[in-house]
Amino acid sequence: MTDTTSRDKAAFLAVVKKYEGVHDQSGVLALDPVNGPMIRHWAEAMGDKNPVYTDPEAAAATHFGEVVAPATMLQVWIMRGMDAGLTVNTVTGELYKHFTDNGFGSVVATNCEQEYIRPLRLGEVVQYDQLIETVSEEKTTGLGVGHFITTLVNIYVEGEAGRELVGTHRFRILRYTPHRKKPKAAPAERALRPRKVVNKDNRAYWDGVAEGRLLFQKCTACATPRFPFAPGCNHCASLEWESVESAGAGVVYSHVTMHYPKFPAFDMPYAVGLIELDEGVRMLGNVLGVAHDEVRIGQRVQVEFVTHDADLTVPAFRVVGEN
Repeated sequence: MTDTTSRDKAAFLAVVKKYEGVHDQSGVLALDPVNGPMIRHWAEAMGDKNPVYTDPEAAAATHFGEVVAPATMLQVWIMRGMDAGLTVNTVTGELYKHFTDNGFGSVVATNCEQEYIRPLRLGEVVQYDQLIETVSEEKTTGLGVGHFITTLVNIYVEGEAGRELVGTHRFRILRYTPHRKKPKAAPAERALRPRKVVNKDNRAYWDGVAEGRLLFQKCTACATPRFPFAPGCNHCASLEWESVESAGAGVVYSHVTMHYPKFPAFDMPYAVGLIELDEGVRMLGNVLGVAHDEVRIGQRVQVEFVTHDADLTVPAFRVVGEN
């Protein structure tokens, strides 16, 4: 659409604007009634321990008088699933096809607004009506050029006096054509990794690295080992210590794979491990010898000093077997 004329754009907008105010679906019943297991799963996932959602006795003592569903579960009860949720044969699906056919093939949800009239109770079966509320004029966004489409869902339950509105769900998406990506220029040379910071407290450690030795501290008062290097002992507060050379053997205590943010100096993704050395201290370092997604807690590792440039050598840990 970015290459079309103003007349083409105006004609397209006139077509999609006709969908504004059209009622797409009416009286669509939820697939399942409001139920305790779903509420329990939701509360556990959200970390919400309010007993009014799961404890009938506690809920009876509140002004609700019974177990109710969390208000923010409103959309859960109208979800249709992967197959039942397809909109191809609906008015909304027809509108979306206009956008796809005219080059707006990408989609992203932008925002959601909900209004809660009253809480839902166990056993209630909700139904909903859907309205295509607005279709915006063409907008240029950070993602690309496109149109915002807003739908409004009114959610009801059947009561003695007929349908009772319990909440509304307004959902907005952007249908757009992505910006063309500019080719990235190849860097003239490999970017440098971050530089090490050397101070009076850790100088002994970096001096050891320069000699191919992995050092940690040991308090000479209470013999507690420690790393990273620090001026005092966390165990007894003594300021007396000595450097001890580690054999460099240990296990992966924990690990993480770095995907983002992307830095030119690093070949991503890569694994960073928290290594527990056999001497009882833990150090961070890249994990070598296996793919980033094959690093496992408990794997045996051995220190290996890696030189990245003339001014930077750091310890890493190569996998040598299982614990």
